Amino acid sequence: MAFIRETIRAIFIPLMLWLLTAIIYPLIILVVGQVFFPFQANGSVTLNLKNEPIGSALIGQVFTSDQYFHSRPSTVRYSQGKKAKPTGISGASNLAASNPELLKRIVEQGNQLRDENIQPIADLIYTSGSGLDPHISLKAAFEQRIRVARARGVQDDEILRLINKYTDSRFLWIFGEPGVNILRLNYALDLQEFNRKQNK
Repeated sequence: MAFIRETIRAIFIPLMLWLLTAIIYPLIILVVGQVFFPFQANGSVTLNLKNEPIGSALIGQVFTSDQYFHSRPSTVRYSQGKKAKPTGISGASNLAASNPELLKRIVEQGNQLRDENIQPIADLIYTSGSGLDPHISLKAAFEQRIRVARARGVQDDEILRLINKYTDSRFLWIFGEPGVNILRLNYALDLQEFNRKQNK
């Protein structure tokens, strides 16, 4: 009798744990996310005026035009284009500080920034650990604002206003540093230019 009771318990406990951790808990998280945080739960996808997805506010993208703020360098290469999807891969280059390839990339990046009259500060030269960082520092954004303002033919104070608007504060007001979300800032620049053309 004791053997049967122990066998039932041995089956029942893992079954209950599986039900709790694989079914009930994920369902609760899914419902809470979809009800209270639908934008974040669905990937923080940013849409344009045509209601087309242009990217996630949580994942960095490559911007090369002078009309846009450039994000942090990344060893991750994303597919480009409207129908392309990010690969979802993250990771750093894992090159040692003594690696000549790393030094060459840093020197090239620094020289390119100097050619653009931009001070080569850390987050415009070094890649982030994940390669997916969607933010740059306020200092990195301020360094690029003159180039962007000149390329778009707008006043510097318009750019500063947008930088301030799309700066995310510290997590829980104490952790980390404020950062500027590049995708949201660059889309706001395009939106502002579109509205300006519509009003002419």
